[in-house]
Amino acid sequence: MRSRLPLIALIVVLSATLVFVTAFWDPRSPATVMAVQNARLAAAKPAGGDFMLQGPQGPVALSDYRGKVVLLYFGYTYCPDVCPTALALIAQALSGLEASEQPQVQALFISVDPQRDSADRLQEYTPYFHPKLIGLSGTQDEIASVAARYGARYEAQSPNDQGQYSVDHSSATYLIDTQGKLALTLPHASTPAQILAAIRQHLPPVVAK
Repeated sequence: MRSRLPLIALIVVLSATLVFVTAFWDPRSPATVMAVQNARLAAAKPAGGDFMLQGPQGPVALSDYRGKVVLLYFGYTYCPDVCPTALALIAQALSGLEASEQPQVQALFISVDPQRDSADRLQEYTPYFHPKLIGLSGTQDEIASVAARYGARYEAQSPNDQGQYSVDHSSATYLIDTQGKLALTLPHASTPAQILAAIRQHLPPVVAK
């Protein structure tokens, strides 16, 4: 037994060394490692940006609303609870705007279920919440591209025997400033007062009350 102890100790040391090398050693230069880490951090932060999707009257681009504060939400019309709750809160915030502020704000609802959410269905759905809410759709690839830029996540579930399915999705409201840049990400269930305050924070001073 004693003769085996040095061998066992050597194996333990070599194993520990291997774990350390695997976890911490990097053959790249420190500058390269730092650049990769910075790139990962940048990728983790949503960049936002312009996009074009299909609206009720044809193509709609985010740049069409340059000069306005835009509220952007990703969801789908068959959503049983999360989307109606979020859109109702957004609608209450929009209703709280002064008459002079109304023209300076736009709300967009992007469907993450383009297979079922046609432009006609979205046009019927969004007015139930607020007349300033416009529904947008597109191809699967177009929706995925826009969602990725804003950090929105979604995944369609397997359909049941009747062919019905749900779409799991994140539920944040994205606030885009008058220059078209993503300024804030408001978490789900932000109150109308919080949403309204965020809007007014980014309105031009001459409009804010």
